Amino acid sequence: MRFRTLVLVSLCSAVSAQTVTTSTQEDLAAKELQSLMDVKVITASKFPEKMADAPGIVTVVRQDELRRFGAITLREVLERVAGLMGGSTYFTDRSVIAVGGDQARIDGGHILFLINGRPTREILQGGIISDLLESFPITVLERIEVIRGPGSVLYGSNAFSGVVNLITKKAEGTTLAITAMGAGAGGRAGSGLLTFERGSLNIVGGAQFHQRPDWSTAYYARDQASGVVSKETIHIQDHGPGAYLGVNYKGLRMMGSFTEWKDSTFVVGVVGENLWRRGFANLGYDLKVRPWWEMSFDLTYTRNKLHSAAFAEIDRDSHEVLAEWTNSVKLSRRDRVTFGTLFNHQSGREMVWVLHPNLVISKGSRPGGAIYAQLDHQLLDTVKVIGGFQANKIGDLAWKIVPRAGVIWSPTLHVAVKALYSEAFRAPSINENFLNHPGLRGDRALDPETVGTVDLSVSYQGNRIYGSASYYHSTQADIIVVPAPDPVTGLRTYTNLGEARFQGGVVEGKYYFKKNFFFAGSALYQANHDDLGNHNITPIANWGAKAGLSYEAANGFSASAFDNYQGPAGYGAGGLNPAPRAYHLPSARVRFDLARHLPVNSKAGWALFAYGDNLTNRQVWMPEWGGNPGDSIPVFRGRTVYFGLEMTLRGE
Repeated sequence: MRFRTLVLVSLCSAVSAQTVTTSTQEDLAAKELQSLMDVKVITASKFPEKMADAPGIVTVVRQDELRRFGAITLREVLERVAGLMGGSTYFTDRSVIAVGGDQARIDGGHILFLINGRPTREILQGGIISDLLESFPITVLERIEVIRGPGSVLYGSNAFSGVVNLITKKAEGTTLAITAMGAGAGGRAGSGLLTFERGSLNIVGGAQFHQRPDWSTAYYARDQASGVVSKETIHIQDHGPGAYLGVNYKGLRMMGSFTEWKDSTFVVGVVGENLWRRGFANLGYDLKVRPWWEMSFDLTYTRNKLHSAAFAEIDRDSHEVLAEWTNSVKLSRRDRVTFGTLFNHQSGREMVWVLHPNLVISKGSRPGGAIYAQLDHQLLDTVKVIGGFQANKIGDLAWKIVPRAGVIWSPTLHVAVKALYSEAFRAPSINENFLNHPGLRGDRALDPETVGTVDLSVSYQGNRIYGSASYYHSTQADIIVVPAPDPVTGLRTYTNLGEARFQGGVVEGKYYFKKNFFFAGSALYQANHDDLGNHNITPIANWGAKAGLSYEAANGFSASAFDNYQGPAGYGAGGLNPAPRAYHLPSARVRFDLARHLPVNSKAGWALFAYGDNLTNRQVWMPEWGGNPGDSIPVFRGRTVYFGLEMTLRGE
């Protein structure tokens, strides 16, 4: 009965992006092997170009990698990407990804997520991303493009230290793929993927659900008034659904997604639960004006809600509507320009229940607009130069102009050398402008946070191998912080304060020994300090390393393993709870395709698989970033092993 329930649940839920028959797997592997040298990306310039020509430090997670290594959540996938590190905060964003060590905020506001090139921002707090990382259905993804470095020239606010573009599949025929899996102690997950193609009509839909086993652990807290330390056994939930639907017809594009996640939070020693929700929708139209001129129109909507049943007892609700006109014009054989304009409207409010029922402590709205342009010029056959800017106006803020410039030298077919400089900004959030809490106030005169980054890289791309080494140096200014209370009034007010510098290097490699034997690995070192001389000002480790191996046999058996190692963080030692330490997060996946061993040919594909995460079975505690300085909070429970069944049905 339990197994039948899992199968039914999986019809509308998701976990794995790898539900294909063995023959299709072999076709994908051959295709990926052939295209490793010629990987094309779209995020850096808003038009397709070879990764070596893109004006950014780019990593692509291809379909082959998604299929081989598996994952329960998008966060697991991104934690394998070179230069990205996972983290957590005490309250608003319990699941965070940091680029190059930049987790200066207590949310994900310095990284911008795109869905098929369209931005989805949370604008009340300033950049919450937990629901996307934990619940976006990875079963619908074709690939993920990650830009390490500023992206505000083309994407505006929050494209500060990185941009992640979630690119979904296009239907190739009609397919129904279902995955169901279960684990001990109530753990379960499932996925569903439906693709439909008929003439010019292309539909892709998918959904996911995951529920990790509840985690019971001891937690120590100190009473803020008496100083008395208490111990309690807390039970942490971790579950959420996500769904996506995309429709394309003769240039008309419609897509929407929903993500939700429930997890624990920790506020001044009080343990509660947060529920994050996000609705996203986009209506777009692509027009080929001339063979050399492509144009697109988009109307994008994002709504974010947060309910916290914790110490604060708050409800947040925010909206962003964005209309954009984009053009890509090939002026000549050597020149291409991307330009456009956008208009948006942001609004949000926050209510708190612990002070007074239905008390509104933040409410505001503001319009915005921008113009942008980027020119790509082939100076020589081996040298390309890039220049661009965005001029952005949000609410009462002054116009903010950010530039981009760079040189790309390709001395051979396989080698590319990049020297890039770009700036970015993050506009103040609604709360940072309008909050009116008894202990914390907003300031409408805040300036945007800004960053200027130098990126240097050299890469090699061959038929079966890719390798790169890069260096970055970023200077952040006008950082929005919560200072110490005013000595007279006792109030705290958001303010722009100080600078911070980040620098480091990333090495990355991918190699197909053969089409069925694949390796991927990377390493990161980063250091940071502020203008007061304080070092390691974020909870992210100074260094980490990642490596994975995957093998696919001809008989339908495949096995993959990946380990993500993070060094020790500089916060949380000496608190009441376990100190953060260096940790490994190894995962493994084995799969056996049953279809080729069945006596009857069928359009249905069947496979058995197992997936395990945190295989060392060690709990991971991270710094209580933004909460009690010096203490820690639980983030990853011990080992979980899922066993599951895949089914694929293909039409004519």
